[in-house]
Amino acid sequence: MDFSWGYLMQGFATALSFQNILWALLGCFIGTLVGVLPGIGPVSGIAILLPLTTVLPPTSAIIMMAAIYYGAMYGGSTTAIVVNIPGEASSVPTAMDGYEMAKQGRAGPALAISAISSFVAGTIGVIALTFFAPMLANFAVVFGPPEYFALMFFGLSLVISLSGRALLKGVIAMAIGLGAALIGQDPLTGSARLTFGFPRLLGGVDFISVIVGLFAISEVMINVEQRIKAISEFEIGNWMPTWSDINRCKWTMLRCTGVGFLLGLLPGCAPSVTTFVAYDLEKRVSKHPEQFGKGAIEGVAAPEGANNATSTAGFVPLFSFGLPTAPSMAVLLGGLMMYGLQPGPMLFKTNPEFVWAVIASMYIGNAMLLFLNLPLVGMWAKIVRIPFYILGPMIVFCSVVGTYSIRFLSYDVWVMLIFGVVGYLMRKLGFPIAPMVLASVLAQMLETAMGQSLLISRGSPLIFFTRPISAVFMGLAILSVGWGIWVQVRSRSLVVAAEDVEY
Repeated sequence: MDFSWGYLMQGFATALSFQNILWALLGCFIGTLVGVLPGIGPVSGIAILLPLTTVLPPTSAIIMMAAIYYGAMYGGSTTAIVVNIPGEASSVPTAMDGYEMAKQGRAGPALAISAISSFVAGTIGVIALTFFAPMLANFAVVFGPPEYFALMFFGLSLVISLSGRALLKGVIAMAIGLGAALIGQDPLTGSARLTFGFPRLLGGVDFISVIVGLFAISEVMINVEQRIKAISEFEIGNWMPTWSDINRCKWTMLRCTGVGFLLGLLPGCAPSVTTFVAYDLEKRVSKHPEQFGKGAIEGVAAPEGANNATSTAGFVPLFSFGLPTAPSMAVLLGGLMMYGLQPGPMLFKTNPEFVWAVIASMYIGNAMLLFLNLPLVGMWAKIVRIPFYILGPMIVFCSVVGTYSIRFLSYDVWVMLIFGVVGYLMRKLGFPIAPMVLASVLAQMLETAMGQSLLISRGSPLIFFTRPISAVFMGLAILSVGWGIWVQVRSRSLVVAAEDVEY
């Protein structure tokens, strides 16, 4: 699978044909809409349209489905920023600062920096995919269950920093998320647990239902209870970020691209994980970490760049070894095989025109999405002008439809409503929601990797410290926890000292 300028130029010639540009544009537009609607997500969008692509040539079909995938990554930030409804787990960190910016009259700059960061990360990611795919793909296959457990454990350690000053409440929220993820069947033995005799609970709790409930439904309940000034009364202000905003985010975009792309090479490490890692990294390196969660523009740029870099990186193991890194990639794998294209090292030799046309289309698709999203910033920002007595019912309706469309089960809607009440109570009592979301996302992967690792080591936990890569991640996790606790203690000491001085 050697890089060739000739094949790349040939790929651009194919991707720039009128037919393929049309399908790429359609895919980008549909993907953006899919990302905006809460609960649907790229997996459902691609799966729904997959049968319709059978009438298209293979190259056009895969170009459109790939465009839906990374288009949804762009669109997912919109509702997270303007109405605090992350339709995907990867948009949760975006909502933490994006919605605060919207309340401060900066919805436009938040949406624009989201699009710009996504474009930068997506383009750099495609460049890395073009030139370094063989080397990076070989890096991905050295990860076994111990390495995955260590990586997921490192992700879980971010709960310390996501908890802010409410460390104990953050740990409790994490425990609730882990407990919710345990409902259903054991991933290794298949035995039922925490079902309390209800067969419906055997299917487990879908984390999209949890997310939509925690954010969308609880947000409506808070607004109804407080009768605060309607979202329509928030000032919109400027629609575009200033040069100062862009200058603040330039290094953020590069850092989150590196984090998102490298972690995105690993099967199972979806954008829902890498966005939290990128957000936490940016908070740690920032000179003003106290601004995060209160409307820091870097807190929007980091997760949005990371999720687009991750989505691009997923094509490396998919094309190189036929390994899907996320559910969306699994659907794309099905599309490839439907056309008789077997992903793997031979794909680049037997069908180079197809592979390089898809890669070239990603350059074009990223540019399309930038030009699609930036002009629409003003339109999306105006959503905050809609009176809440209209917007509130719309949020509930979209949440119910989006949640029901996951598995077409009313059970998922009830789960969403229950976690809406849980989210409402957590907000009233000052519990951070992000640790709960992160725990529910990581729980199953963490448990599966731990079980497989202990089977390999015959029950010895030393396997996580004797393998080099897993030992590095375990060390990083321990350092992350130690650093987070030290920052918590130090900040409290400074607050107490300041109060003593004032007294």
